[in-house]
Amino acid sequence: MIELLTELVALGGVYAPATATARLHDVLLAALRRGSEELTKPRSGYGSPVEVAVAAGDGMVFAATPVPAAFRADPEVAGEREWLLVAGTLAALVELTEPGPPTRPSELGVRAGDLDGFLLIALPGNVDPDDLQELAPLAFDDHAAGLDRLRARVAVAPARLLQGLETREPIGANHPLRVAEAVARLGGRPEDPRSVEEHEDAVLALLQGEGGRAVRPHEDPDAARRIARRILQRLDGMGKWGGYHTDFAHLARGFAGNERALAQDVGEALLQAGLLAEKPSVGQRHVFLNPRRAAEIRRLIDDGELPPGMSLPSA
Repeated sequence: MIELLTELVALGGVYAPATATARLHDVLLAALRRGSEELTKPRSGYGSPVEVAVAAGDGMVFAATPVPAAFRADPEVAGEREWLLVAGTLAALVELTEPGPPTRPSELGVRAGDLDGFLLIALPGNVDPDDLQELAPLAFDDHAAGLDRLRARVAVAPARLLQGLETREPIGANHPLRVAEAVARLGGRPEDPRSVEEHEDAVLALLQGEGGRAVRPHEDPDAARRIARRILQRLDGMGKWGGYHTDFAHLARGFAGNERALAQDVGEALLQAGLLAEKPSVGQRHVFLNPRRAAEIRRLIDDGELPPGMSLPSA
């Protein structure tokens, strides 16, 4: 087994010769395949670290990840640990490019592409090769070193290894990649659920600007239905579908007085109806939007239409 980082260091990292490009491409794909297999295990990267490749060129900084390229269109193809690795990688790219806080959705620049079936993410920005070689491992370790049951590392590659592939915007205004970029640019850590929640209000305000969803669930006269619609709208706005989940106790955030208790009961009703799904965590209950019920979730948010057989608690 040849590790990508070992091979790149031997060849000069960002200054690896053009004659080595084909070989590095093969080594990179082998590393991504190994990483993809590792991420299916209860503990990943403990024999050999999961590797991510980073390169910069043509005004973009790229990262090749061991996550399916289909993530651009369907975030559900990635499990929790895969997603957190991508979020930490994207946060490292934000650190390297220093774009500053966004003020409107159109300023978010994350793009995604397909590298032989694996997810390539990219951000606009110019990074000097020497700076990239020195700073990328530091930025990556800052965000990825604390991921639970995962050992990962970054390998800095020459630009020609990753540039030239087509990259496009993620599909969906609230795609987790866009949320992660927004969190990172606002000073948060998208790989840390607590940090994401701390920045939730600012991210929602940003992503709902410039023609965002104009639905106003807070005007619903029925208290329980209003709360249900607001909870679902907030989770949808933060891209909490599947791997990007939230603490169940957080559902009542933003509700005052006796509405907090009602919000907890509404959350239980949403779980019982299957609109939310639950992921047990250490000492916590984590929940996320059920992608198989997406159409019903949208109807409830937009029109207040409850799924057949669903009932909400009384105020």
